[in-house]
Amino acid sequence: MSDIVRPKYITFDCYGTLTNFQMGSMTREIFADRIPAADRMDGFVRSFGAYRFDEVLGPWKPYSEVLCAALERTCKRWGVEYRDNEGMRYYEAVPTWGPHPDVIEGLSKIADRIPLVIYSNADNRQIMDNVKKLEVPFHEVFTADTFKVYKPRLEAFEAMIDTLGCRPDELLHVSSSFRYDLMSAHFMGINNKAFVSRNHEGFCQGYGATEIADIRGLPALVGL
Repeated sequence: MSDIVRPKYITFDCYGTLTNFQMGSMTREIFADRIPAADRMDGFVRSFGAYRFDEVLGPWKPYSEVLCAALERTCKRWGVEYRDNEGMRYYEAVPTWGPHPDVIEGLSKIADRIPLVIYSNADNRQIMDNVKKLEVPFHEVFTADTFKVYKPRLEAFEAMIDTLGCRPDELLHVSSSFRYDLMSAHFMGINNKAFVSRNHEGFCQGYGATEIADIRGLPALVGL
């Protein structure tokens, strides 16, 4: 990606990239009595993340079912008790989570100059509570619930691009995840990509993304 790109739209992942996604810390709190060993807890948290990813690769189902199924599979793998409806605690907590501390400052320098768009692996009834906490206007907010397809499926990116009525090379896609977003964006021909380093996933060479420390680094990429 060149140093300065002025795209038609800037598209974002929401949870993890903009919103402080607290699945890991919440898991450590909920399962503290069942998994006291720190190294075992680290593995359990990683497995829960892996199973959430695996759950979105199949046919669409509501995000509540994604979370519950992923948590139940994780508990089974680790031989830990899964308590009835425990996954719903996560689902109900998601709309209460606010942005990373850098987000509002960074977005506020862009929002009145370039239309901002979100595509999130969320339900429609969740996402707007999180978006309101970002404190800037968004041109469009799409979810997996909107199109009945989760990222990283290419169909999700196709739906977003077709609905916006633009070419892939007219977008700048911003995410803290290669596996959910930036690899798929690369395969879709979205040449302009920014990886936000949130310390939950490493940078991957070969996908044409520019690494930034946080959203405060985004305005410079688009000449603002």
